[in-house]
Amino acid sequence: MTDLALPRSLDPLDLSRPLALASALSLAAEAFPVLGVDSVEFAVGNAKQAAHYYSSAFGLRLVAYRGPETGCPESASYVLVSGRIRFVLTSVVRAETERAEWLADHVARHGDGVVDVAIAVPDAARAHRLAVARGATSLLEPTELADERGSVRMAAVATFGDTRHSLVERGAYPGRHLPGFVDREPLTAPPARELLTAVDHCVGNVELGRMEHWAEFYRRVFGFRDMKEFVGDDIATEYSALMSKVVADGALNVKFPLNEPAAGRRRSQIDEYLEFYGGPGVQHIALATDDIVTAVRRLRASGVEFLTTPGSYYDTLGEWVGETRVAVDELRELGILADRDEDGYLLQIFTKPLQDRPTVFFELIERHGAEGFGKGNFKALFEAIEREQARRGNL
Repeated sequence: MTDLALPRSLDPLDLSRPLALASALSLAAEAFPVLGVDSVEFAVGNAKQAAHYYSSAFGLRLVAYRGPETGCPESASYVLVSGRIRFVLTSVVRAETERAEWLADHVARHGDGVVDVAIAVPDAARAHRLAVARGATSLLEPTELADERGSVRMAAVATFGDTRHSLVERGAYPGRHLPGFVDREPLTAPPARELLTAVDHCVGNVELGRMEHWAEFYRRVFGFRDMKEFVGDDIATEYSALMSKVVADGALNVKFPLNEPAAGRRRSQIDEYLEFYGGPGVQHIALATDDIVTAVRRLRASGVEFLTTPGSYYDTLGEWVGETRVAVDELRELGILADRDEDGYLLQIFTKPLQDRPTVFFELIERHGAEGFGKGNFKALFEAIEREQARRGNL
């Protein structure tokens, strides 16, 4: 098995080779159970202001905090939730520790961006052991965090760019996030109904020629499988192109589309992201909703800007998408896209970047059976992104 990371002590003359080989094969065959996306942590320049924005604009609710007032002098972290979504916004207060220096450097090089897509697991120590044995780079050995309410076990491994995956075993811990965080009242009045319910998928942008490398990483380390692949005309416009492969766990609890640029007449959105982010990273996060119409109306009224779609997109939409929960006229009014696959249909829309750098943005997605990612909308989406690139002078 060429993709198996064997023990370093293993050499052809080692008398223990059969035992070591059997152990390595056993590790490769073990299941790597994941429960879902535990949280997404952003490194930002000003966490207090970012927390207010995500509260007021997206309707997320502040529930926990850690900072100098709670015994953490180096950084301030705000935990916001909606449904099963948990965002952690962290900024450096004093760069006097290795972690704080790393976070400050991350913001300086990348701007505001995702540093950690944490994966919930039933056993953090076992998950870490399997990941490292299969070739992952350890960033945190299995550690137990505890306070008066209980404990959480976690570890961490590296993935593309400066992104990491914490492996979080919560057990019965009743706190809002991790030991050391204290409960906080919301910054703004919580919405009457939580419209954003879960992290549907997280999209990573990687360098040219590295998409398959990282897809293989997720297959080998986490036991993920290839879910979708988009190449050539699947994902191209008149000016630019990209390639994408989606990897996911067997239960589709965690899904990672991975994009790399492809040859085109002009720079693709992936090229622009890699330039302004300063390397690979999380490009966008798709947030599931049960009511995309109300969500879009509420977010737009709160100042969130969405990509626009030409009216011509909707002229023939009903002919190939068929009947959907939302009438075509309302989709047209709000700029919501629709797509259908063999399992059903979906509705989706994309925000503009949420920071000055044209990097991280969000997707809202409402699924009705469909397990895809809006393949029928790729051309319309990328043309909309290209219009924004042209306005920035980056196409």
